[in-house]
Amino acid sequence: MKILVGYDGSNAGKEALDLAKNHAKAFKGEVDVVTSMVKGAESERKDIDQAKRGLEYADSLFKEDNIPCKIHLLIRGMSSGEDLVEFAKENKVDEIIVGVKRRSKVGKLLMGSTAQYVILKAHCPVVTVK
Repeated sequence: MKILVGYDGSNAGKEALDLAKNHAKAFKGEVDVVTSMVKGAESERKDIDQAKRGLEYADSLFKEDNIPCKIHLLIRGMSSGEDLVEFAKENKVDEIIVGVKRRSKVGKLLMGSTAQYVILKAHCPVVTVK
């Protein structure tokens, strides 16, 4: 089983990592941990470095339990939701796990919702965690 985790360093993202560990153990799966950024210019260097540290943290969680894991920092000019869905298709992922943050309706309208996009557009089952 191939599991994709959309990871952004938030508490909900950490919960998604924990669930992915459980699923990978139960189904003898492998995990791809993905962080997606829209831009990657030099001015965002601090954000890129922080994302890399977050991915290294995620990788260490899986390595300590001997779960096969690959980490990916995607900077392809797409929204995070689009990036996760495309990555899942390209890599024949069987399950996507994403954390969800509580937001107001106005917040969702203005900022969009990565999880909502993934749930509606993914080709495979999507599990959300708070």
